[in-house]
This record gives sequence, C-alpha cells and structure tokens, in this order.
Amino acid sequence: MPDVQTSPTGDQPRSLIPPGGIAVITLLGVAIFTLFFRWFRTQNAWSSRRIEDWGHSYVIPLISAYLIWLSRDRLAKLTPSTFWPGVIPVLFGVVCYFTWSVGTMGNHMLQGLGLLLVIFGVTLTLLGPAYMRYLFLPIAYLAFGITLSQMIMNELTWQLKILASKGSYMMLSAMSMIGGFGVTIEGNHLTVVTPSGNAHLLNVAEACSGMRMVIAFAALGGAVALIACREWWQRVALLLLAVPVALLMNIVRVTVLGLASLGDADLAGGDAHMFIGTVLLLPALGLFMLVVWALNRIVAEPSG
Repeated sequence: MPDVQTSPTGDQPRSLIPPGGIAVITLLGVAIFTLFFRWFRTQNAWSSRRIEDWGHSYVIPLISAYLIWLSRDRLAKLTPSTFWPGVIPVLFGVVCYFTWSVGTMGNHMLQGLGLLLVIFGVTLTLLGPAYMRYLFLPIAYLAFGITLSQMIMNELTWQLKILASKGSYMMLSAMSMIGGFGVTIEGNHLTVVTPSGNAHLLNVAEACSGMRMVIAFAALGGAVALIACREWWQRVALLLLAVPVALLMNIVRVTVLGLASLGDADLAGGDAHMFIGTVLLLPALGLFMLVVWALNRIVAEPSG
C-alpha cells in the first residue's frame, strides 16, 4: 500500500492545497495577469514570432510547476503563515514594473524581473519563509522565460558565433577529405563547394542565430540540474556546462546545414535552422544526463 501523508493528529491525510486554496490561487493569478497584461502580451509576441529563439518561454512555467510537484510531500507537511515583510518585494516589483514601462525607460527584461519579484513576494507573504525553502528555485527558474534585451544577447552570443564558425569550418574541412567537396572561411562566411564546382555561401552569422538558443540550453540544463542532481555544486557544474553544450550543438548545427547545402542550397536557410536547432535539444539532453550520471558517481552514496 502506498505511503499516505497524515496530519499531525493522524486523523486524515493533509492536502497540498488547503480548502479554498484553489480559489485564492485563481484570484491571485488573475490579478497578477491583469496587472502585468502588457508584459505577457509582449512576451507572447516575442515567443511566437521568434519561436526558434524564445519559444522555450512557453515551456518554462510547466517545468517550474513540475518542480513544485516534486516537492509536494514536503510542502503538504507545512502550515501556511502570513509573513508581512513579504509585501516589500511585492511593492518593489510593482514600482520596478511601472518604472521600466514609461516612455524611453521601457525595458521588457526589467519588467519581467519586476513580475518575478511580485510572484516571490506574494508567495512569501501568504505562505511564509518555510515554504520558500522548496518554492524559491521553481520561482527563480521562471527567469529563463524572460526575453533578454538585444544588447545583452549580442554581447552573450557574438564571441560564441565566432567560435561556432571556426568549429564548423574545422568539422567541414575534415569531412571534405572524404566527401570530395571544398570549404573556405572568411570572417563569419563559410563557402561550401560541391564536387561539381558549385559554390554555396553559408552566412554563419545568420546560421548562428541559433546561438540565441543558449538560453534554451541553459534552461534545459537548469531543469535537469534541479530534477536530477542531489548536491548544489553538481547543479552549478551542470549550469556552467550549458554554454559549452550550446556551442557544441551549434557547431553541429552549422555543419549539418553546410552538408545539406551540398544537396540543396535552399536547405542552408529558412526553416531548416529552426528545425535542426530544435532536434539538437535531444542530444543536448543526452549530454546533460551523461554529466549527471558522472557527477552522481563522484560522491559516494552514504553507507547504511
């Protein structure tokens, strides 16, 4: 018979959500959505129009909810208590949101951080500090669903694009010895020459727009770290590997696009970028799980 969580008196099982809790959660959710409607609308526009870059934002809340579900037994043992200092981050988040929504001060990323502060503050106020031991990381994980500003993304991805172009050139050069085709590099431009002499230009700067998926890879690594790793240092190690994994996967991506252009030049652009980048999330997940397997064996299981 499965284990059943019981109340302190042992009379009946305790529910994760107390009576009336669903109504309260619904009302709070509607209130927060209404207050931040403009931000949600903008985020949806970013995610739907540039799904290859920010489509993962739709999945982030589901993963966060799953993280909370994993802690359901521990949360069910706690008793909610009002913690009024939690109002401070709520007020600060609202002020930040409206401050970064006015005129030239408008900044979608900082508005999103204001939203996270409000979610954190409301949760802390209504449930108390004991709950935050299990809810802080799921709430913080929501940050992966916020579109970063263009300036920050350019700074994050520019050097990665250079490395990806050089790495793809090296891989294609090695394969050209077997395939009989040629490849040259000039800046961020790769030129693949078919055995028949036709040259196909591959703009790595555009193909490497997939480097923007570094956030998606980081979110994937973060989810695996929170779900599969036992120690904090293992989680940090896995998160630090997100950028190398993203770089490796994008080198593979550009290499595949270069090889595809040998058969059909049209495959070097268009929807092929998004499709191949999405498919490569699967081997990236495999790499993360392999790292988890290794990290979990670095620390010996306690005996007894």
